[in-house]
Amino acid sequence: MDRRTFLQQGSLALATFPLLSSNTSEPENPVFGHNDKRYTWQKNWPVSSQSLPQVRDCHEMVFTEKKEIVLLTNDTRNNVLFFQKDGRFLRSWGSEFPGGHGLTLAGSGKDAFFLITDTERHQVFQTTLDGRHIRHWECPLESGKYNDCSQFVPTETAVADNGDFYVADGYGLQYILHYGADGTLKNIFGGRGEGEASLDNAHGICVDKRQGTPTLLVTDRNRCCFKRFSLDGMYLETISLPGANVCRPVISGDFLYAAVLTSGNTGNANSGFVIILDQKNEPVSLIAGATPMKKDGQWLPMYQTVDLFRHPHDVLVDDDQNLYVCQWNSRQVLPYKFIPYGA
Repeated sequence: MDRRTFLQQGSLALATFPLLSSNTSEPENPVFGHNDKRYTWQKNWPVSSQSLPQVRDCHEMVFTEKKEIVLLTNDTRNNVLFFQKDGRFLRSWGSEFPGGHGLTLAGSGKDAFFLITDTERHQVFQTTLDGRHIRHWECPLESGKYNDCSQFVPTETAVADNGDFYVADGYGLQYILHYGADGTLKNIFGGRGEGEASLDNAHGICVDKRQGTPTLLVTDRNRCCFKRFSLDGMYLETISLPGANVCRPVISGDFLYAAVLTSGNTGNANSGFVIILDQKNEPVSLIAGATPMKKDGQWLPMYQTVDLFRHPHDVLVDDDQNLYVCQWNSRQVLPYKFIPYGA
């Protein structure tokens, strides 16, 4: 982006986006975002009057049937933390995941379970919601794609309705591994390369059912896009998001939410934001980012306008459409909560 375009886009952002300023007159609960996806930052979440657990890096979150917020960290004092929606800390468990990274909730009732990826142990774990180990998966040497287990660094999982699940090797060789409900490897696709079906930092994955036929959305973070595949691994399309180094895709209703770890190619820790896409996968709101704009039919590079996040890593949407954003390498802060503006 040239300087003139940057200044024009920034000027529009200032005109339409309520910024968090550095002066002492900033509002107690500032508003962020665009269009119908604007949010008030609830600064007192979680409840600070409690004795809150210490964490290293906060990686991912899920929302349970009991309406609890579950947070995965890589801190072996508190790997899995549970909060109420009002910000009260409930409990924690786990000391065995030094590289706890991906957290997926599947099943229901007494059959509900977590899938947890550990980037340091090079494994994927299935546990009960109270932390009991069910089974785990090692590096799939039988696939012929890996020479040793150090090459397998899984970052995320997704579970289909039939119980099949998918593992994104986002910090390893960039493959997507398809397992049957019985835990056996069925397929492997993607991988590092230059073709449309290749991936570069396949950081996240989810099953997308918004258009009827379920498909897979896979993060290609270093290329600032999501890639869509069929459930059997056929490449379908690329959703380009210039400037946005997106983490995992999160579907809620007709919208797709994602934390953007950093924007642009600078790697600046204080350059991330949250992006929200509509059913057509077009950006409609950036929390702490510039107004989404097109030029000649193409999205202009997106960037942070407010020094709010440091390495945002995941977004959770609860049943009231509140957002929770957790951050990696961010001075050990717990998640931020955002309430729909006017709610």
